[in-house]
Amino acid sequence: MATGTDDSRTCAVAECDKGPILQTDGRVDARAFAVPRNERSGFRVNWDDAGFASFHEHCWFDLIKSAREKDSRLTMTETEMVKEAVKTAEIHDSLDRLKREAEHIAHLIKNSKYCMAFTGAGISTAAGIGDFRGIHGKWTERDKKKTYGAKGTKKTPPRNMQVLRPTYTHEAIVKLLEKDHIKYLISQNVDGLHRLSGVGEGQISELHGNTFVEKCEKCNKRYVRNFRCGGKATNVPVNKCKHCRINHRTGRVCDDQKCKGYLMNTIINFGDYLEEDVINSAEEHAAKSDLVLALGTTLQVSPANSLVESGQTPTRLVICNRQVTDYDQTCLKLDEKGETLGSRVFGDCDKLMREVMRRILPEEERVKWEEDRSVRMLTYDTQRKL
Repeated sequence: MATGTDDSRTCAVAECDKGPILQTDGRVDARAFAVPRNERSGFRVNWDDAGFASFHEHCWFDLIKSAREKDSRLTMTETEMVKEAVKTAEIHDSLDRLKREAEHIAHLIKNSKYCMAFTGAGISTAAGIGDFRGIHGKWTERDKKKTYGAKGTKKTPPRNMQVLRPTYTHEAIVKLLEKDHIKYLISQNVDGLHRLSGVGEGQISELHGNTFVEKCEKCNKRYVRNFRCGGKATNVPVNKCKHCRINHRTGRVCDDQKCKGYLMNTIINFGDYLEEDVINSAEEHAAKSDLVLALGTTLQVSPANSLVESGQTPTRLVICNRQVTDYDQTCLKLDEKGETLGSRVFGDCDKLMREVMRRILPEEERVKWEEDRSVRMLTYDTQRKL
């Protein structure tokens, strides 16, 4: 991806005359597919060897328009590259816009009676976990490999979840729970970072499970571990799930002497049903919500995505992620006074939440809380087996 100095990037549109893309500017990062350098002659965009590029927002949307209108300045190959890049393009709002929206979001949170947070993989990317639908996302890699073969993929080594630690957004959610600004949390993440950051068992519905939690098949007792609870155990009888055909048993047994049932991981795989008590709790709290903070999610997975619109009316929805969602227009609806009901922010959740917390917490309290992060990190270390 073309870059400038450490504080700026170079817009990839060859004829761009707007100067460098500064850290405070809005920008779009996009990924198409690799085209050999000797076949890129006459391209309007300086794609890198892997098919990546960064753009001023205006330049990017002009490029999309050109591709859709079959502009003669774009070759057939580059037109296809732009159309492919649109699918996973990541948008970053300017700092000025982010601050304006943070002011509005802080106002919504402080005036909400039942604010609920809804999180996805995007809040954990700063911790080192890949997302699913971003330019380097798991499903993005799968789809590109299927369509373009090796030229469409970039290999990313797997990350050991036990070394991952909560991000600023994870900790901000805990702080807002403590302050009673957020009443409940629903998460699609299995990385265990919400619980590690201090979210209580009764404050969260982990829809797709938690890789650090296992449960008894017989009595349903749950165990929070300091290690990842994988399946594929060889020391107990194999019991493949009838829905996903995967063996969830971890090799341990319930410590209740009257039970001694086999323990299984809590991960929900494709084909599995959501745990009834988990989804019921999520639906119960979602129905009470008058404000939903959807952070780091593209809201594409059902039935989870429907929860963000199942609360009180009018729907007040805040979305922060890097990509377009089907719920963006819901955020921008107006109330009877002509004011925006929710907020739509494109960018990194940590950057937004830093600005939101500046507007919610008293300055002295916020500074101390942020300075104490290093102490909390040491506490997190004691709760993970390395």
